[in-house]
Amino acid sequence: ALTRYGAASGTVSIMEPTTGRILAMVSLPNYDPSRFSGFDQLLYKNPIISDSFEPGSIFKTLVMAAALDAQAIKPDTVCNTCSGPVAVSDYVIKTWNDKYYPQSTMTGVIQHSDNVGMVFVGRRLGKRKLISYLKKFGIGQLTGVDLQEESSPQLRPESTWVDIDLATASFGQGIAITPLQMLRAVSAIANRGLLPKPQIVDKINDKVILPSPPTQVISQMAAAQMTLMMINAVDQGEAKWAKPKGFRIAGKTGTAQIPVSGHYDTEKTIASFVGFAPAEKPKFAMLVTLREPTSSPWGSETAAPLWFDIAKEVFRLLQ
Repeated sequence: ALTRYGAASGTVSIMEPTTGRILAMVSLPNYDPSRFSGFDQLLYKNPIISDSFEPGSIFKTLVMAAALDAQAIKPDTVCNTCSGPVAVSDYVIKTWNDKYYPQSTMTGVIQHSDNVGMVFVGRRLGKRKLISYLKKFGIGQLTGVDLQEESSPQLRPESTWVDIDLATASFGQGIAITPLQMLRAVSAIANRGLLPKPQIVDKINDKVILPSPPTQVISQMAAAQMTLMMINAVDQGEAKWAKPKGFRIAGKTGTAQIPVSGHYDTEKTIASFVGFAPAEKPKFAMLVTLREPTSSPWGSETAAPLWFDIAKEVFRLLQ
């Protein structure tokens, strides 16, 4: 995929949502441990647990799930500010393709990956509740995975957030997470609102390492509503052409700008896709990220087809 899409690097991580067991984890480029001195030291760390990125639109799943749980919105709530760009302080928020959907429902906001619609959601939820839910989802904290060198970007204190921070965080910009934090949080949606703790080691010699009990972070109802929105996004959204037939998949594409020295790079992006399947009784949740793809900047044309290609193999392996 790195060759096909001309990407600088990429990650894939797959988790069992009910237990937090890590089924697969890979990042490229990597290094040969038996000849490590011949490689750049930057390749030694595992970016899935030690590198942060601004997630972009995949983060909308968490913000929308939080708003559903807080009953700030319902799936059929109509966005009354979605007819054009929206002004926030000195900034103007637009959609990714400059298309607007007046009277869009919240389900439509996720389907069209509508930034303006997510600003509406963020305002309904409010700064305090959004930050509270992000903490519940484990954002800004170590996941506790049994691997060395995990790091976590901190959530800024609530007192430092201004209106534009609430607006951009609602569509996954201006906020940093690790890939594993994102995968774990989406696994809570897959797991009826229960947030698992990631785990690599199944047993040591004959001693079985049992999964840690999960934590309820959103209601089962909110998780079910968000799942239906994500199923619709896969079936009707920009990446529907790549979806394997015959499976119910819940997912969301992402295309995030990359911050460089105080501003965003105008050309480079991180493309991503996060999802889980089979949607009603998920056996796996998976996150794919591609840094700086050159064939297309969009997650729907790079990370999503890669996710679906891998998923076909996972369906076969898990029968």
